[in-house]
Amino acid sequence: MHKTKLGVMVMVVSLMVAFSWACSSAAESPRIDKETVKGWLANPQVIIVDVRAGGDWQDSTTKIKGAVRQDPKAVQTWAASLPKEKKIVLYCA
Repeated sequence: MHKTKLGVMVMVVSLMVAFSWACSSAAESPRIDKETVKGWLANPQVIIVDVRAGGDWQDSTTKIKGAVRQDPKAVQTWAASLPKEKKIVLYCA
């Protein structure tokens, strides 16, 4: 049941991969499917960042294990701290 919830959540959320620091909007970032993300979960070269709004994150019973929660309104503060040599996956509700 838990895997099903995770699968549904991952399918529903918007995924953005390989977050380029030069991108000015999410529309320029590629989107990926849940199966691809599942395959990356154990990869140390991938960082999953949960950028759901605070209430959406707190109210959720399903979270991707190992994901780092960051405030989507404070991207300017935390984005530069992410390692540029790793693949960054952002997801939101």
